[in-house]
Amino acid sequence: MAKRDYLKMTDMTLAEAHRVLRLAARLKEEPKGRRTTLLAGRSIAVVLEKASTRTRVSFEVGIAQLGAHPVVLSTQGSQLARGEPIRDTARVLARYCDAIAFRTSTTARLLEMAEASVPVINALSDDGHPVQVLTDVFTIEEALAASGDRSGIAGRRIAFIGDCASNMGRSWLEAAQLFDFHLVLAGPEGYMPPEDEIARARATGHVTLASDPREGAAGADVVNTDVWASMNHEGEAERRRAAFAGWTVNAGVLEEAAPHAIVLHCLPAHRGEEIDDETLEGPRSRVWDQAENRLHVQKALLLWLLGVELA
Repeated sequence: MAKRDYLKMTDMTLAEAHRVLRLAARLKEEPKGRRTTLLAGRSIAVVLEKASTRTRVSFEVGIAQLGAHPVVLSTQGSQLARGEPIRDTARVLARYCDAIAFRTSTTARLLEMAEASVPVINALSDDGHPVQVLTDVFTIEEALAASGDRSGIAGRRIAFIGDCASNMGRSWLEAAQLFDFHLVLAGPEGYMPPEDEIARARATGHVTLASDPREGAAGADVVNTDVWASMNHEGEAERRRAAFAGWTVNAGVLEEAAPHAIVLHCLPAHRGEEIDDETLEGPRSRVWDQAENRLHVQKALLLWLLGVELA
């Protein structure tokens, strides 16, 4: 089987994406903590160049549940901290491990790791967070199915409110084109994805831009947000708080959404900034399901990349 990587949303076809999501649903039906032998005898590296809670734990637990051995490395705990080129690390890890999940900064670093001869997963980079957005699509379709609607995400109206230039905003833009839904990116001026990425989505009618949070949420089936200052912008936190004043997802914003709308946030949340407590903990929130679902989707993604089928 030819090596496949998952570095961006469009590294799989729509049919492949649906296959992974169906597999995730089957895996979620397994009793909590049940271990299988699907990946017995294999080792998966999880290389973290950025701080992590959900990514580290969900990958480490999921790999173990599949019967494989997780090898978790931080930059400071490896020779990367002493300047070893990523491509050298990648080549060595590929001799020891069957796949690599890499949480890093730039796309250039991600592509260097992808020179490995084993599958590489983008577990977050500055330009994209595809495993999270694939999980979010799973969470949306799960919520729809729970309400009796199994028609899926295609044709839905999804609002992303906040820093639309972030890795989440950019992966949502790719997802809209892959899954054929309409994305509303709502954020202040200067906080939108690169114009060429917007132009591609506009050409197929998959994106609208909004300059007000209520406008962005209008009629939305899903209201989604994320922190105003991502890990690569923490030094700009005060300036960003000023730029995003009035952009908190709260009851007033949700009034504009569809009555059945759900709320997503990939966490960690800065409560009282991009989202208030009432909304995060409210009846429309699917945030905690969303966090759990990282485990199931990443397990499914690993099985797909490694060509392993469920019985």
